[in-house]
Amino acid sequence: MQAVILVAGKSTRTFPLTLTRPKPLLPVGEKTIIEYLLEQLHGLVNEVILIVGYRKEMIQEYLGEKWKDIKIIYCEQQEQKGTGHAALMAEPFIHDRFIAMNGDDIYDRTDIEQLIKYKYAALVRYEEDPSLFGVFHVDDQNRVLNLIEKPKEFVGNLTNVGCYMLDRAIFNIIEKTPFSERGEIELTSSVLSLARKEDFYVHPIQGFWMSNGFPWELLNSQAYFMNRQTQGAIKGTVEDNVHIKNAVTIGENTTVKSGSYIEGPVIIGNNCTIGPNSYIRGCTSIGNSCSIGHNVEIKNSIIMDQTKISHLSFVGDSVIGESVNLGAGFITANVRHDEKNVLSLIKGKLFDTRMKKLGAIIGDGVKTGVNTIVYPGRKIWPNEQTQIGEIVKNDIIN
Repeated sequence: MQAVILVAGKSTRTFPLTLTRPKPLLPVGEKTIIEYLLEQLHGLVNEVILIVGYRKEMIQEYLGEKWKDIKIIYCEQQEQKGTGHAALMAEPFIHDRFIAMNGDDIYDRTDIEQLIKYKYAALVRYEEDPSLFGVFHVDDQNRVLNLIEKPKEFVGNLTNVGCYMLDRAIFNIIEKTPFSERGEIELTSSVLSLARKEDFYVHPIQGFWMSNGFPWELLNSQAYFMNRQTQGAIKGTVEDNVHIKNAVTIGENTTVKSGSYIEGPVIIGNNCTIGPNSYIRGCTSIGNSCSIGHNVEIKNSIIMDQTKISHLSFVGDSVIGESVNLGAGFITANVRHDEKNVLSLIKGKLFDTRMKKLGAIIGDGVKTGVNTIVYPGRKIWPNEQTQIGEIVKNDIIN
C-alpha cells in the first residue's frame, strides 16, 4: 500500500512559525507533525510519496529516504496550483490504490485502518456547526451525494478532514477538473466528480483527528498526546530539592537545579538548564539546548530548540520558536479581562481562536528587552526585537 501526503504549501496561516520552516516540521511535544503522520501509517503502507514544495530541502534532510521501514519518495510541486494539482504530481509513482492525506493534520491509525477497507472513501468528522467546513451530503448508506464547501444552508454534519482512499482513476479526473474561483485545482472537486461516477463512501472517525491549521492548534495537539503519557524518563541530572510530579521526561546532559517544581506531563530535551526555582507546568515541551532561568514559570507551551528564557518570566499557552532570547521579566498575558475567546490576526483578519487562554506566538531568533509584556494572541515575526519595558499590543511583523 502507498500513501500520498501533501506537504508543499507555504502555510501562511501558521506564520510566523512557518516563515523559517515547513509546517510538517513544526514540533508537537517530542515529535514533528510529519513524524506523527508516519507513525500512524507505519505497518499499513510500505511507501510514502511526499509532495513537497516550500522549503523542501529541510524535509528531505530531516527524514531522509526512509523512515523506519517506510520508503520515502519526494515529488516536487513547483507551482502552487492547489491540492488536486499536488496529488497529480504523484501519478508517475502510484501503482494502484493509495491513501491521500493532508500533511498538517494528524489522523488516528484505527480510522486509517477502516478507511483502507473501502475502494473509495473519505474520513469525516461530526460537527455541531459545520458551516466553516467542507460538508459531505450522503445517503442512508453513507454514500456521497454531494460535497459542499462552507455551506450556507444545512446539508449535514459530516465534515471533510482531508484523508481519502483512492486509486489511479482519480488522476484522469484531476486532469479534467477546472480551476476553482481561487485559481486552483481542488482535490475536493475531483473527489466529488469521482463520487458521481462510482460508489464513494464516508467513514466517520472514531479516534482522534488533530488539526494544525493555525499556530495555536499546535498546543491542542500537544496537550492531547502528552495527556496520554503515563510514564516519563529521567536521563539528565536532577539536583536536591527538586519536585517532580506525574509523567516527566528529562533528556541527556540536562540539569534541573535545586528548588524547581516540574508538574507533568512535561518533556525537556537534551543539554538544557532548568532553574533554580523554576516552575514547569503541565503540557509543556522544551526543546534541546534551552536555558530556563531562575524563577521562570512555563505552562502549556512549546519551547523550541536553543531558546533562552531569562529569570522572573512567565510564558503561558504560547509557542516560542528556535534561538529566541526572552529577556528577564518577560510576561505573556494569556487571558482577556472580559473572559471572551482570544482573537488573533491572520492575513489582516481577526480570527476567533476558540481558546480562553492563549499567550504569544513568537518566531525564530526574536530578542525581547527586559520586562517586555505581550498581549494575548499576539505574534512576533522572526528576528524582531522589542525595547526595554515594551508592551506588545499588536503583532510585530517584518
